[in-house]
Amino acid sequence: MTLIGETQAAPAAADLIKDTTDASFMADVVEASKSVPVIVDFWAPWCGPCRQLGPAIEKAVLAAKGAVKLVKVDIDQNPAYAGQLRVQSIPAVFAFVNGQPVDGFMGALPDSQVKQFVDRVAKQGGGGASPVDDLLAMAKESLELGDAGGAAQAYAEALQMDPTNVKAIGGMARILQQAGDLEQAAEVLALAPPNAKDPDIDAVRAALALAAEAPSETAEFEARIQADGDDHEARLEYAKALAASGQMHEAVDQLIESIRRERAWNDEAARKQLLTIFEAAGQMSDVAKQGRRKLSSILFS
Repeated sequence: MTLIGETQAAPAAADLIKDTTDASFMADVVEASKSVPVIVDFWAPWCGPCRQLGPAIEKAVLAAKGAVKLVKVDIDQNPAYAGQLRVQSIPAVFAFVNGQPVDGFMGALPDSQVKQFVDRVAKQGGGGASPVDDLLAMAKESLELGDAGGAAQAYAEALQMDPTNVKAIGGMARILQQAGDLEQAAEVLALAPPNAKDPDIDAVRAALALAAEAPSETAEFEARIQADGDDHEARLEYAKALAASGQMHEAVDQLIESIRRERAWNDEAARKQLLTIFEAAGQMSDVAKQGRRKLSSILFS
């Protein structure tokens, strides 16, 4: 008990700085960070820069007087979580708050920058937006300004801090998909959990499905439609090809025409394809809004 007039003692170094293993990482880092921010220092005995950085972090953590804790991980002995966080070089430092990685850096920094980092992390113990949230907000603002490159950079930085962040995964995959780089978009999308729900992730999944189903040539289907306007199979394949090449409005028009001519054809295949296009374009896109209006005019006329 602290008596009146006494100054409460700072936490002991052993309470603020500890080594951990893969077996105790969840308790020492993830669970502990729900009470106080935890900085994780991934290092190895053979790493010269690690020996330079370690004392600087320890000094800054002790100076924070309990506002943040430091956990050190020897990756030679405990490689599991370094692998999950995609540590490619050491020293690598991550800050955890409320069970999630929110900030970090790689390589040795000057003592002044290390102190700034520790102070910044310590302040997050009182709540507020994390650096990842700030980066996601920057990406959104960049997209609203039409700056896809700036948004991609913000998403990439967010993924460096939190490789499992669903919003960052979806945003980055969406930018790549819209740029036509479907292979890279699929690789980024693979980082997301299979059951992840996010509008951008749903849109990219739908776009990839469209691309996988689309025929490469359209001349045959155009000729068949010219010869017989009720050739719904040709019109469906033609719409798939148009959508995969980015001609979403044109694809919607073909499917709307098919629905107008024979709504129930092939278990409403045209309507189902139309919904996939709406998802790929984005449910709030002009493609989806105009398409829904056209569809409603047919279904409820």
